[in-house]
Amino acid sequence: MDKPVFYKLCHILQTRGLLRHTNRIKIEEQLAIFLFIIGHNLRTRAVQELFGYSGETISRHFNNVLNAVTSISTSFFQYASPDVDDQFDPYFKDCIGVVDCIQIPVMVGVDEQGPFRNCDNGLLTQNVLVASSFDLRFNYQVLDAALTRPNKLQVPQGKYYIVDSKYQNLPGFIAPYRGGVSTNNSEEEPKGVFNERHKLLHRAVDRAFGALKERFPILLSAPPYPLQTQVKLVIAACALHNYVRLDKPDDFVFRLFEEVTLLAETTEDGGMALEEDESQGHEHGLFGPEEVEDSLRLRDEIASHLWNHYVQNLPTF
Repeated sequence: MDKPVFYKLCHILQTRGLLRHTNRIKIEEQLAIFLFIIGHNLRTRAVQELFGYSGETISRHFNNVLNAVTSISTSFFQYASPDVDDQFDPYFKDCIGVVDCIQIPVMVGVDEQGPFRNCDNGLLTQNVLVASSFDLRFNYQVLDAALTRPNKLQVPQGKYYIVDSKYQNLPGFIAPYRGGVSTNNSEEEPKGVFNERHKLLHRAVDRAFGALKERFPILLSAPPYPLQTQVKLVIAACALHNYVRLDKPDDFVFRLFEEVTLLAETTEDGGMALEEDESQGHEHGLFGPEEVEDSLRLRDEIASHLWNHYVQNLPTF
């Protein structure tokens, strides 16, 4: 975070009455202590030596700033714009971003570990669901729960997010095809081409996650804080990530993870391995059968257009 962006954030926190100067520590130093801890994954003892304050003082101001940032975090989260980058024309012209989960290491007591145990690797993690736009910003953080909670994820009419195979294909959320694919099956080949392009789009959220963890390495380990503090750290980190992106889009961390064009990558073939059979008849409680059917039809139309383009551009020998 460069100086103008830093001082602007200090001004925001001060004018909103969230932080104030004390007799010993100005707001700028309070924020610097907080950013130093989350930006270098340091513990209180190390920061004591750097800033010359007691552990109690460091801890108190760290928590004050954390609470201040999380209290205004929603102002840094903006729903995705209905405007779509023209690099996705014509096939994914209505795609506004990607929804996926990020695994953040967490430290909890033995009696609390059950819900945080990752089924894939056995590690203890927070499973954070986010929506990310293609400009590396997070639109939403925290697909059923995200759609039903009071502050639910808003999808503009006629637009959709990309989701991976963990989720069902639903209105506003386009998932890859499941089931086996055969290069000799004319009905399956378009699905393979669709899934390959879908995978390229999905990489946008990986770049956003990469930038987030690069800037705030405290998210790479399980810091020894109470669970509620660990949860707030994720919220604050995502909010500050967005704040910097909005105020200084050419920040060096973002430049590391930006690509000139997401869809410039090409594949040698149209197929990719697909997963188990997808239940097309499963009804979702949030949407009626006709709405679910419309979302499946939209995916088929995109796959058909992609396949036609692929066939027309096959090399001839």
